Amino acid sequence: FRGNTRVEEACEMYTRAANMFKIAKNWSAAGNAFCQAAKLHMQLQSKHDSATSFVDAGNAYKKADPQEAINCLNAAIDIYTDMGRFTIAAKHHITIAEIYEAELVDIEKAIAHYEQAADYYKGEESNRQVVFVKDSANKCLLKVAAYAAQLEQYQKAIEIYEQVGTNTMDNPLLKYSAKEYFFKAALCHFIVDELNAKLALEKYEEMFPAFTDSRECKLLKKLLEAHEEQNCEAYTEAVKEFDSISRLDQWLTTMLLRIKKTIQGEGDGDLK
Repeated sequence: FRGNTRVEEACEMYTRAANMFKIAKNWSAAGNAFCQAAKLHMQLQSKHDSATSFVDAGNAYKKADPQEAINCLNAAIDIYTDMGRFTIAAKHHITIAEIYEAELVDIEKAIAHYEQAADYYKGEESNRQVVFVKDSANKCLLKVAAYAAQLEQYQKAIEIYEQVGTNTMDNPLLKYSAKEYFFKAALCHFIVDELNAKLALEKYEEMFPAFTDSRECKLLKKLLEAHEEQNCEAYTEAVKEFDSISRLDQWLTTMLLRIKKTIQGEGDGDLK
């Protein structure tokens, strides 16, 4: 019993030290102290406290050592999954994915963690927070789709955009987002093959009639016509008209440029 008391005291001292290091902005030392506290909590069979300390360590290391932050967050994830706390584990997978995105610029690993987070959220859809976990899963999947398309993994992106679009089109609160997902899926089809894009567009209009009157659908039809005629000017004009009302983000600009480059004689042009 005395041994446990001493370990508990050591835990408290490491946590106090970690917080003092945080105040001093000595992030590596803070992360290390939280890590030591986490290991001692585990020694005391206090899984929740151990996981919390590993998360605190990860948050401190994020400011100084991204890879060490990932290691600590993975340790926390292992504990949470062992406890059956998959929603919390998913949240920390997203944090790791964001570190890979912003700090380590390893998109493949970011994708893997977003996919794992989505899987955990989807596994929790039977609980009372079904709307929250569905929305969280969709957000992770949309990140995966966006990166997959950037990496030219178009089939993977298409499957996700279609899946999320289908899931949202029957939801009164989310159905207006469905047009965006079907639009993005169609663009991915378009880059691969013009005929595929035409067939996909017909399918989306049939599945989701509201899509037909959207600006996105009208743009796709103009782009398909311009592409069929190999008319670069008409293609550019259609994009400019759309952009004047709804500003194109970087992802859409990239995809539209990839399609434009398949028009004969266009070379490496731009959208202007």
